[in-house]
Amino acid sequence: MNIDVLSIFPEMFEGVFGQSILKKAAEKGAAQYNVVNFRDFADNKHQTVDDYPYGGGAGMVLKPQPIFDAVSDLKERADSTSPRVILMCPQGERYTQKKAEELANEEHLIFICGHYEGYDERIREHVITDEISIGDYVLTGGELGAMVVIDSVVRLLPGVLGSEESHIQDSFSTGLLEHPHYTRPADFRGLKVPDVLVSGNHKLIDEWRMKESLRRTVQRRPDLLEEAELTEQQKKWLDELIKLNE
Repeated sequence: MNIDVLSIFPEMFEGVFGQSILKKAAEKGAAQYNVVNFRDFADNKHQTVDDYPYGGGAGMVLKPQPIFDAVSDLKERADSTSPRVILMCPQGERYTQKKAEELANEEHLIFICGHYEGYDERIREHVITDEISIGDYVLTGGELGAMVVIDSVVRLLPGVLGSEESHIQDSFSTGLLEHPHYTRPADFRGLKVPDVLVSGNHKLIDEWRMKESLRRTVQRRPDLLEEAELTEQQKKWLDELIKLNE
């Protein structure tokens, strides 16, 4: 996957792309990163990328020209003909694991990270394919949001994680929150690991994990159950859990 980022603060991405899973993904050839300062595409000697809003009001607005030209340049250089162009914006679609899985199927992603009051509306109308928000709050710029989305997408690419099953059981991947985890020692200062996990009975372990996943979802994020696709057995366990909590 080719990932391009347009930002006026490209140095913010150096540490993120050079560490942990994102670094490993690049080393394995699963992902390639390119951060572009779109000031370089400004058509004025001062490399100005923002201006006052028409109609008045507080703040500055990103001009269309630098973004239009930067995206066009990236498309011309790319092997793919139709990259997804993603605008990080608090007005966008709220980001979910489902969206991450969708984007992980793409060959080329372009992220636009804005600052100031907002974007010229013509950028939304004629350049982008997706608007994404990582939550109902406002950040100083789109860089942090883009890092979150990129991390969540890249870890889903084939061969990036040590085990292909690593991300399948993650919270939200199944529509539910993930079950609790334990490791050695089995008895830590009198706090013991549940007996089933050291029993060696994988069928019972799988059942325990699913029940705990359901229990945790009921307790912490019951809203997720509205869209979760459950088996008949899972529905029975869920009914039992709900009755116990009544």
